[in-house]
Amino acid sequence: MKYLFIFIFFTSLLHSQKMEKTDSLSYYDNLSNYNIKINKYKDALSFIQKAINYSEINNKTKEQADRTFNLGSIYFELAKYNDAIESFSESITLYESLPPSSRYAQTYYYLGVCHIKKENYTSAEICLNKAQSIFKELNISDFNESIKLQKGIIYKSAGKYDLASRMFSTIISNQEIVSQLDLKAEALYQIGLIEKIKNRNNLALNYLNKAYELNAKTKNLEQKSNILLALSDIHERLLDRSSAYSYLKSHLNLKENISIANNEKLGIDDYEKFKETQQAKKIEQIKKQKKEKEKENKFAKLINILSIALISILSLLSLSLYKNNIIRNKSNLLLTEKNNELIVAKEKAEKASQARSEFLSTVSHELRTPLNAINGITHLLLEEKPKKSQLHYLSSLQFSGNYLTTFINDILEINKIESDKAEIENINFNLKKLLKDIKKSLKEVALKNENQFHLIIDDAIPDILIGDPTKLSQIVMNLINNALKFTKNGKVTITAKLLSTENNTAAIRFQIIDTGIGIPQDKLESVFESFSQGSIEINRKYGGTGLGLTIVNKLINLLGGQIKLESIEGKGASFSFDLDFKVNELQLPEEKKTKTYDESVFKNIKVLAVEDNQINQMITKKMLENKGMLCEIIGSGEEAIEIVKNNKFDLILMDVHLPGINGTVATKKIREFDTTTPIIAITAISLNENREMLLSFGMNDVITKPFAPADFYDTIAQNI
Repeated sequence: MKYLFIFIFFTSLLHSQKMEKTDSLSYYDNLSNYNIKINKYKDALSFIQKAINYSEINNKTKEQADRTFNLGSIYFELAKYNDAIESFSESITLYESLPPSSRYAQTYYYLGVCHIKKENYTSAEICLNKAQSIFKELNISDFNESIKLQKGIIYKSAGKYDLASRMFSTIISNQEIVSQLDLKAEALYQIGLIEKIKNRNNLALNYLNKAYELNAKTKNLEQKSNILLALSDIHERLLDRSSAYSYLKSHLNLKENISIANNEKLGIDDYEKFKETQQAKKIEQIKKQKKEKEKENKFAKLINILSIALISILSLLSLSLYKNNIIRNKSNLLLTEKNNELIVAKEKAEKASQARSEFLSTVSHELRTPLNAINGITHLLLEEKPKKSQLHYLSSLQFSGNYLTTFINDILEINKIESDKAEIENINFNLKKLLKDIKKSLKEVALKNENQFHLIIDDAIPDILIGDPTKLSQIVMNLINNALKFTKNGKVTITAKLLSTENNTAAIRFQIIDTGIGIPQDKLESVFESFSQGSIEINRKYGGTGLGLTIVNKLINLLGGQIKLESIEGKGASFSFDLDFKVNELQLPEEKKTKTYDESVFKNIKVLAVEDNQINQMITKKMLENKGMLCEIIGSGEEAIEIVKNNKFDLILMDVHLPGINGTVATKKIREFDTTTPIIAITAISLNENREMLLSFGMNDVITKPFAPADFYDTIAQNI
């Protein structure tokens, strides 16, 4: 067999001068496959390119698509992912004109994997979803687990660790893919990385060792290199530096060997030069073959006639352009001046907008600390059983504090949206349950104005959707609150109707209808502007900030929808909007009901409170001691680091904004020697802060100032 391959190879060289006469796809395919077997990938690439050119010249679209896919596969094997992406994309363009096929789906799958290798996760998810859709249409299940693995990697990159872990676990436990050991090894490796991120080093080490054992059977060198690097990192964390060094050395040696092997397969040192040479050959060959086609078809006369006609037209155009040249130059000068003026005006507007955003963010942020003191002292006074004559004043003070808190939160929410700081989630949620929970929470508001309150949900709406339930809740609750507030002895109806389901996407229309006071026709557009409520009289009678509908409008636009308003003054109003959601066919696990905590858990808990504001120090200490906790107060991050080094606490309350070392830096330094004590951030979250950013420094939870006492105690209970 060996001598037969050698005979074929030398025969192909002897007949190289007769290639034009022996051109055929099978001829090029055989030569390409033979060169792959003997690791001469440079020659294999050359013959595949010739097969592609031959297919293109002879209008063989399917054959051209298949060979372009083969070209991408070789680049993929050699870890040349940019070139692989280019080839797979060209192949997809060709397949789009053909009936769906397994190879078409595979092309999308490998394109998605290439994007993952390049960390282009958004593009990767689009490609994998397309591949999954085509496989499902063709009733092919061979790639189900592979797609699941890649999607798990995407979820992990987005920080959705629990969802990613579940997907990897199903691959590991699937007994039907015993032969695909590299899939299971990769799933074990990915779970190991997630456990490493969560600082659960022993669990991570367990998964990585299992992955290493499976990899020994698959001989996947790139996977082995990645596992060795992860094992080195874990042993470094566990202070086993000898093992860490050993694994790191093995990783570097293997990485170098893989790189050398790929270069040897190509047979050249300068890969980019090789690509340019092949591209030049391709262009030259196509030009040569097209010239021969043109000679055979005898289009010379037609070309001459068209050339003469074109010259005549160009001559006339030249005369016209010459006459208008002076006018055009003058116009260009004028346009340039106006354009410069517009650029200056645009820059001034952008600076003004940025200054406004920073001002609003700073003001709302700075108001939170004194407002927290007001709310905290009010809560403490109400708990000390005040006199009846004082109770009215304290209740009014509490209401005013809560009102001001809502007002500041609304300003910050609008500022976030306008400054492009608002992030859209894409998570699984049950829309029907969400709407029912919202109705239940607003039941008391409806009873207060003696309103009938109805919720109508289309049964055809899928149970599990993918979207942003937090922002959807904010939109719906704002609209329902308005409807209930401006309606008395009337009816408020919420409907959710499925408009269509196409390409795994559900289009849903939401509508909130009330029989309240309505909105005048001349105010229908202005009600969505900030601080607008229709009229001063309405504001005085019903209260409110005038920011609710502004937030609703901006959030709906952010989610890709548009709000519509219809109203007749004195008869009511109807707000409606359409949103698209991806459909998740997998059932979500049932939510476990959270148990209310027993206050006995607080007894004798030792708490360190790091807070520089003396009033907040007093309030925090009093609220903790009221529940039987032992509290020690300090005022700086430096002190916090030293006292935690020398003392044991059950909980640390860490203010983010401290003089000197701030709370995030202090937490990061504490985590260098103490990884177990719960640390809860206390912050007046500003425009540039978010919960995920604070948790990334090692904090376990976040309490936002001004905080409700119930939320304050509940968060502490969950973390001790």
